[in-house]
Amino acid sequence: MASEHTPSSVTVPVGSPAGNPLISIRNGVPRHPDFRMAEPVNLDIFSGEQVAIVGPNAAGKTRLVEILTGRWPLLASGSLDFHFPDSPHRLVSENIRVLTFRDSYGDSDTSYYLQQRWNQHDIADDAPMVDGKYLISLSSGELRKYQLRKALDAHPRLLILDSPFIGLDTEARQTLRDTLATLIRDEQLQVILVLNRDSDIPDFINRVIRVENFRIKEAAPPQAPVLAFRNVTIRYGERTILRDLNWTVHKGEHWALSGKNGSGKSTLLSLVCADNPQAYACDIELFGRKRGTGESIWDIKRHIGYVSPEMHRAYMKDLPAIDIVASGLHDSVGLYVRPRPEQRETCLMWMQRFGIEALADRTFLRLSSGEQRLCLLARAFVKSPDLLILDEPFHGLDDRNRLLATHLIEDYCQNPDVTLIMVSHYENELPACITHRLHLEVISS
Repeated sequence: MASEHTPSSVTVPVGSPAGNPLISIRNGVPRHPDFRMAEPVNLDIFSGEQVAIVGPNAAGKTRLVEILTGRWPLLASGSLDFHFPDSPHRLVSENIRVLTFRDSYGDSDTSYYLQQRWNQHDIADDAPMVDGKYLISLSSGELRKYQLRKALDAHPRLLILDSPFIGLDTEARQTLRDTLATLIRDEQLQVILVLNRDSDIPDFINRVIRVENFRIKEAAPPQAPVLAFRNVTIRYGERTILRDLNWTVHKGEHWALSGKNGSGKSTLLSLVCADNPQAYACDIELFGRKRGTGESIWDIKRHIGYVSPEMHRAYMKDLPAIDIVASGLHDSVGLYVRPRPEQRETCLMWMQRFGIEALADRTFLRLSSGEQRLCLLARAFVKSPDLLILDEPFHGLDDRNRLLATHLIEDYCQNPDVTLIMVSHYENELPACITHRLHLEVISS
């Protein structure tokens, strides 16, 4: 069963600067002593963050959410600000939905009461129905999805779910995770999940706030975005490739980049990888630094693992396959610095994971196209990059190797610090870990 509390109904400043947090609280102390944390609350929740508030029972997690959403008025020395840029809603209560879930047992639980009425055949003929079923006859998982659907009818900017997995079996918990991941990806929704166990933290969460004894134990401010494009326009002669593109990617997000041939996908990736000189004329921030402020190409590339059809075509070096993999350690086309013994072991480990360790000493141009692509994929992973850019990574791979590469991508992206940008013309090739999408349209001249 879910209960809902309504956040503050104050007016939201619409169109606030993009750098402002969605929620910002300073010296947050409720006026009523019964509703206070052990310390004043100082916390920011930023756009793009998918947050888990985690802690044991009676730690203060729900109380923290109530303070963050303005349920309890603060002392005059505190401040609570909300910023929802581009939101059509003017009220906090319209931008935030809070649902608290509880097990369906006990006399105080409405669903328990209704269940007894159902058992006594005391449900009216016009009782609410969902998808052809009486509301009371829905399973826990179906009821949870119905409650989510109701909460989302108002198109909130932020959805807060307290104990969303309580009372659900394994299959229902996974269904709920998948539903939330889809909403985050397709509806640009942000969520805050209040959880008792680390094992319940879904893969799409990119920030964890821990609460113990009514104290926030870990709430570091978010780092600068991995990349930020602000009104980026790229032209070649009379042709416009990208026009006024705004795009922000945060650590731990997994993006699918799509669009027809000629829509600018490769151009966009060349800007991210510091291979396009037009980046210096644009407002582009990479790994917390604005392009043109003194960083070198190699400062950028050391964070990135990259593979693309263009890279594959450029690799005409007939070096041993292990040297091709090792070149990823130094972002070179070919091997100019011999790997140390421990680096060679890392290269062999990644070749083994991609099933090509037996090809380590065979030269690159003697490999099949599929073997070459697996070699270049291993090259992309070999330095454990923070940002993985995979442009049509499965070209030339058979079904078995596509499945193998997909599993390796999903496994690597379980690390919450890893960010992924992947291009594919085939929807069924995208890994399950995708959390965000950017679609580019061809710009008519």
